[in-house]
Amino acid sequence: METPPRVLTVAGSDSGGGAGIQADLKTMLALGTHGMSVLTAVTAQNSLGVQGAWELPAEAVRAQFRSVVDDIGVQAVKTGMLSSAALVTTVAELLAGLTAPVVVDPVGISKHGDALLAASALDAVRTKLLPTATVATPNLDEVAQLTGVRVTTADGMRRAADAVLAFGPRWALIKGGHLPADAAGTAVDLLTDGVEEHWLRAPRHDNRHTHGTGCTLASALAARLAQGDTVPQAAAAAKEYVSGAIAAGFRLGAGIGPVDHGWRLRTR
Repeated sequence: METPPRVLTVAGSDSGGGAGIQADLKTMLALGTHGMSVLTAVTAQNSLGVQGAWELPAEAVRAQFRSVVDDIGVQAVKTGMLSSAALVTTVAELLAGLTAPVVVDPVGISKHGDALLAASALDAVRTKLLPTATVATPNLDEVAQLTGVRVTTADGMRRAADAVLAFGPRWALIKGGHLPADAAGTAVDLLTDGVEEHWLRAPRHDNRHTHGTGCTLASALAARLAQGDTVPQAAAAAKEYVSGAIAAGFRLGAGIGPVDHGWRLRTR
C-alpha cells in the first residue's frame, strides 16, 4: 500500500477539539495526508475560552520531534502554539535541520482573546522561528504583535507583509479575516514573497462559529505542500478548504463553536 504524505504539527492541545493539535490532525486527514504531532502544551479549553494551560518541558518537545523525524520522516511541518521563549528556541533549532517546507503560524492570542504566547517570547519568534519558515501565516493581530504594524484596510496588508518578510520567512500569508468585507463581500488574504503577489478571496460567511480557523488554514497549507504543490497553489487550496469549513462551522457548547474540518464529507 502506498504511504500518504507525512505532515508534522508542533503545537498545543485544545481539549475542546476545535483548534490546536486536534484541528491540525483533522485537517491533515481530510486533505489526504498522514498527520503526526509534537505536543508543546496542554490547555483546558472549551467554547467559552481557555481555563488553563500547562507547557511541556523543552526536552519532551525535542524527544517527540526526533522520535518522529528520525524514524518516520516528514514532508512538511506546521507550527502553532509555542508559548515561551524556551520552546520557540527549541523548535527553531529543530526546524533549522530540515529540508521539508515549514509553515509557521505565530499563534499569539486565542479566538476568545486569551494570551497563548508570552511577551518575552516575541523576540525569539522574530529572530529564530520566522527565519525557518517557508510560509508564515499571521493574522492582523499577530502582525501588530510582532511588527507594530496595524492594518485597517486591505491596502495596508502590503505593509504588513513587508514587515513580516523582513524577519526572514520566504513567503508571508497575511490573513485579512479581521478586516471588514470588501465591496464584493469577500474575505481577502495576501500571499507574497516580496516580488509575487497573490490576493486570495473567498465569500465572507455570516457564521460566528469560527474557532480554529488559523490552525486549520496553516495545516491545510502544510498538507498541500507535502503533496508537492507550490506555495501559491497550496495557499489557494488551503483558502478554499478553510472557507468551506467556516461556512459549515457549528454550535458547540455555550460559546464559539468550531469550523467543520469534515465539511467535504458532509456535502457529498
